[in-house]
Amino acid sequence: MRQGNAYTKKTGIKKSQKDQGFTLIEVLIAITIFAVGLLAVAAMQASAIRVNSTAGLITTRMTWAQDKLEELMALPYSDHLIEDLGDPPSGTDSEGESHQETTPDGIYTISWTVTDDTPISSTKLITVTVTGRGKVTQVSYVKPSLS
Repeated sequence: MRQGNAYTKKTGIKKSQKDQGFTLIEVLIAITIFAVGLLAVAAMQASAIRVNSTAGLITTRMTWAQDKLEELMALPYSDHLIEDLGDPPSGTDSEGESHQETTPDGIYTISWTVTDDTPISSTKLITVTVTGRGKVTQVSYVKPSLS
């Protein structure tokens, strides 16, 4: 048997003593590659959190808009809350109420405009706008006259 070589008992294959284990350089390179991978995963996680937060805010604004739109659509065609206030809107309807309100948490402002005979006669185009946290969401619907 030569010095520096050893036979493995299991396979009987000659193996050099130098080939056992990893060198320090190999370990450092492996750790560096692993660290770069971890940093990439951390960056993706931060991006995912940011995108999920934005999606949550959009969903909240859309929910407020849909809620108000459903409330307005349930009103009779001639109700004062769905009067056309003119262009630009005069600010209050015939009952002295504005077409604007603030959500209970005070973060969002909900306003709506009504345009008579748009897009066709005997209809009202109701557009609900929700503003908050520097962003705006709009939802529109056409309410027909059922008379």
